[in-house]
Amino acid sequence: MKGSVNSKIARMLLPGLKRWIAIILAGIIVMVVGIFLFLGYHPVHVTTMMLSESLDYAAKLLPHKISGIAVIVGGALIVFIAIAKMTLSVVGAYLPDDRESIPDVLYRKRHLSKGTRVVVIGGGTGLSNLLRGIKSFTNNITAIVTVGDDGGSSGRLRQELGVLPPGDIRNCITALADEERLVTELFQYRFQSGAGLEGHSFGNLFLSALCAITNGDMLEATRVASRVLNSCGQVLPSTVTNFSLVAELTDGRIIEGESQIPLAAGRIKSLTLKPALPKAVPEAIEAIYNADLIILGPGSLYTSIIPNLLVDGIAQAIRDSSADKIYVSNVLTQNGETNNYSVADHVEALLVHSGTPLNLGYRLMETVLVNDQLPTLQSEAQPVKFDAERLRDLGVVPLKRSLLNAHSIGHHDSEKLAKTIMLWHMRHGRKTPLKQTIRAASSASKNGKFSAGAKATVPNDSLAEINEQSKINEMSELKAMDAAETIEKPAEIVS
Repeated sequence: MKGSVNSKIARMLLPGLKRWIAIILAGIIVMVVGIFLFLGYHPVHVTTMMLSESLDYAAKLLPHKISGIAVIVGGALIVFIAIAKMTLSVVGAYLPDDRESIPDVLYRKRHLSKGTRVVVIGGGTGLSNLLRGIKSFTNNITAIVTVGDDGGSSGRLRQELGVLPPGDIRNCITALADEERLVTELFQYRFQSGAGLEGHSFGNLFLSALCAITNGDMLEATRVASRVLNSCGQVLPSTVTNFSLVAELTDGRIIEGESQIPLAAGRIKSLTLKPALPKAVPEAIEAIYNADLIILGPGSLYTSIIPNLLVDGIAQAIRDSSADKIYVSNVLTQNGETNNYSVADHVEALLVHSGTPLNLGYRLMETVLVNDQLPTLQSEAQPVKFDAERLRDLGVVPLKRSLLNAHSIGHHDSEKLAKTIMLWHMRHGRKTPLKQTIRAASSASKNGKFSAGAKATVPNDSLAEINEQSKINEMSELKAMDAAETIEKPAEIVS
């Protein structure tokens, strides 16, 4: 304690100490000048003479060109060191010791900002887990998140304040945050006591407060939160309409509410939104059309992924987009939603609810990524069955890889998952000119304002005829890739 006090006193006295040291040095200089004057020498003449003699000696010792270059190099070195130290001092104020290094920041800001334009669609923990891996490859990330949650803290805020449920948005923002570990701990913190606070997470309250400040605009609140946390991308709700999920079960029961559907313990026949066909956020549609890569999932099939496809405009934009499209299948079935489901059952549900013909699944997803590593089971959930033939009949190519997290049972490893997807994108990125032309023309004709950069070179009246031919070409291309994709497993993925 005594040492700490002495240290504080020393710091307080330091500015005054420096001043007196400067005064002492100035006094010494004045004394030297006085000595020169007493001896009959003018200080300026003496200094000039010493400098002249030093330069003459240097010129005789070394050729003037060599000595000149040496002086120039020395001066440049001094300037360089000074600028480097000054830059480190300024930047260091914004980068404390416990944050990433300056080269890492420059790499992330300059290289990753030009990376692949990725759109990830879904919700829940699966989506945020994927984002943690994807942000290592690019900063051009758009997460389109469902807002149908009506349980827990999000459900309470939705009922009491009338805001869109912030839970899934919060998870995605924290996953993309610059300082993820600290932000995650803060935003996931739940109050254990306090009237009205108990059970709420800080992140949900933070987003709700921003929503109130922005006059109820959750979209703007999300943008502000992303800026405050210096996120590596943007998070968008699929719609700003407050809707609820309505599931029809095979036994005829109608279940309303996201939190109630899994509790019904029945097989889901169909899912709808109430009100039906809420309008999509324009920025979400624009991001889909401009994307290089679209990823569906992972996440709860009926309560996280499908609700986004039921929003007016989302599914159509995905089908029209020229991006590479991949669906990440869940590792395990989910009780109350996908009991005894196979991978093809997941895909078929997505196609049916998005209005995509069952034999043209490649328009919504060209490939389905499946985990082939056996998980350790500690619950009623079972591994999702892999049925390759049905997937091919649905028009999609299966891709099997080992994707499990060694420390989290039944969940994908975010780093493995992201590397596999980005490697697939790099290999799969070759598109036929015909396919590009059709997609660009369709985008321009149906959603011109969202695809200003697209050039429609095909007349609308010939689109149908060309589209039929493209189906044959695309399926031939996909089947040709199938053998290589399902057999070849990279021994090493370079990040």
